[in-house]
Amino acid sequence: MTATDLIEYSRLKVQRSIDSAKLQVDRNRLGQFATPTVLAMEMLDYAKSLLPPSLKIRFIDPAFGTGSFYSALLRTFPKSRIVESAGYEIDSTYGSAANQLWQGTSIRLHVVDFTRVKPPEIDANRFNLLICNPPYVRHQHLTSEEKLRLTKLVEETIGLRLNGLAGFYCYYLCLSHRWMAHGGLAGWLIPSEFMDVNYGKELKQYLLNHVMLLRIHRFDPNDIQFEDAFVSSAMVWFRKERPPPEHTVEFTYGGTLLKPAVSRYIPTNVLRNTAKWTNFPLTSWSEVVGQAQTRLRDLFEIKRGLATGANDFFVLTPEEAARHDLPSEFLKPVIPPPRYLTVDEIYADNLGGPIVNHKFLVLSCSLPEAIVKKNYPSVWRYLQTGIEAGIDKRYICQHRSPWYSQENRPPAPFLCPIIGRQSSKRARPFRFILNHSCGTATNVYSMLYPKPAMKKTLEDDNRAVRTIWETLNSIPSSILLKEGRVYGGGMYKLEPGELGKVPADSVMVAIQSKCSTKS
Repeated sequence: MTATDLIEYSRLKVQRSIDSAKLQVDRNRLGQFATPTVLAMEMLDYAKSLLPPSLKIRFIDPAFGTGSFYSALLRTFPKSRIVESAGYEIDSTYGSAANQLWQGTSIRLHVVDFTRVKPPEIDANRFNLLICNPPYVRHQHLTSEEKLRLTKLVEETIGLRLNGLAGFYCYYLCLSHRWMAHGGLAGWLIPSEFMDVNYGKELKQYLLNHVMLLRIHRFDPNDIQFEDAFVSSAMVWFRKERPPPEHTVEFTYGGTLLKPAVSRYIPTNVLRNTAKWTNFPLTSWSEVVGQAQTRLRDLFEIKRGLATGANDFFVLTPEEAARHDLPSEFLKPVIPPPRYLTVDEIYADNLGGPIVNHKFLVLSCSLPEAIVKKNYPSVWRYLQTGIEAGIDKRYICQHRSPWYSQENRPPAPFLCPIIGRQSSKRARPFRFILNHSCGTATNVYSMLYPKPAMKKTLEDDNRAVRTIWETLNSIPSSILLKEGRVYGGGMYKLEPGELGKVPADSVMVAIQSKCSTKS
């Protein structure tokens, strides 16, 4: 075992010790997910293949942790090629341990917030190799003051204003621009969701216009890279130089970074006009460019179901509602969550309620508190239990008047779960549900309301609803997945806006066929 192997062995012991001493919820909030040794070695091996053999390395890791990338650097490059190494670590627990661990090496390790450090002023003092797994801190864990500071810094650095929903890693990546020497190479291990979501738009602009994007490798979502993070990862590689006019970017998927399962080169002009980069490389760019004539949003008004603000309080079983003596006038039937819904077609009982194995009701009352207290004492008592539990102070409830009222979500004839999984029990991650009942749905579903033209078709021919439902379910899963996003462990998400972009020429044809048959 070499000296560097021994240090890596010690580093892993230190990493495990610190991780186990921290609460998982705190590490998730701070976005602290250590890079596995194998992955770190792959990234440095790949970096080596992109660098000239004679180049002297000036290395930096802005989110050092205990030093997984630095350890891989020492095992990949001879010491004679490494002229400078620097690391920045915001967490003093990891930073102090790393300083002790690497004290016999030449690295300059700073225990400080990287985003608050002034970058080098001249190119000669900047770095030509940057490898980083930045903190994956979600935007809701950043204070408004911190967001304003980071937004201003990014705007000063690259002239782009990041979306307020951007995660901390987006700021990290953009702020590293001034730390890189001209022509320097960067490899980032970040969540792949930036390729699909709105907040990733500015980050993609940076990758296309400010640097030369070389490659994006996306891992198979079933192959989670971090045992303690439920996120699908991607490796983003670029050089700090302007791309040539006809530049193409390599997109790879599955397998490993060094031996991907699929590879395809995509022109940057195609990327500029493609909203969802995770279509690549499993779909050729010519397929993505080809546009459907009709989308689901052209046929349906698609809305997310009721956002109650506290399903555990507002959504009750009939037994729970009876126990609290809640009047039926304030209770509406609601479709069970997908995990409880074993059928794809929901029939109605004599009162219009859904015939399902698991029945649920949603509490919906818009009367002022004074009237509820005076005329409906059982409802008032139940609301007091919500106040005691702090339900009225939750974000959604706080922004409603009264806090216990619900938004208007009438029953929809078609529903689609927002979250889906592929499993042996259900091959299709997403399904369309035909709803004949008066049951509304919570925000675990998208609700599809026919637009006027389709609504008239359904009114004129009640059999058309089944044809449309069957046609919706005939849309290939691959098409639905292209518009959605994927997370670690094979969890897929298809928001209403994304569902609206799904090609629907087949649905349009089915409608036209029904109309022509009837005539």
